Amino acid sequence: MNTKNGWRQTVARVVKSEMSVRGVKYQALSQRLQEIGVEQSADNLRNKVNKGIMGADLLLQILYVLKARPIDAALLEEILTDLERQNA
Repeated sequence: MNTKNGWRQTVARVVKSEMSVRGVKYQALSQRLQEIGVEQSADNLRNKVNKGIMGADLLLQILYVLKARPIDAALLEEILTDLERQNA
């Protein structure tokens, strides 16, 4: 599933997974980003994450403030394969 939508769903899954593991809600994510000088409202973050559409800079900033686990090609392949199965 190397479609644009598949990649966007992958972005959403990665961010939501990291938020879930740490018990971080959108308001807390917004506050963490604010601490490093990034202004994003909780609602704006929710929309961007749910759609999987954000700039690379914001994605990296989110992963940074969440202290995300390493993301490698194997994880991305696993998510894409899972999405492909769900959409089949």
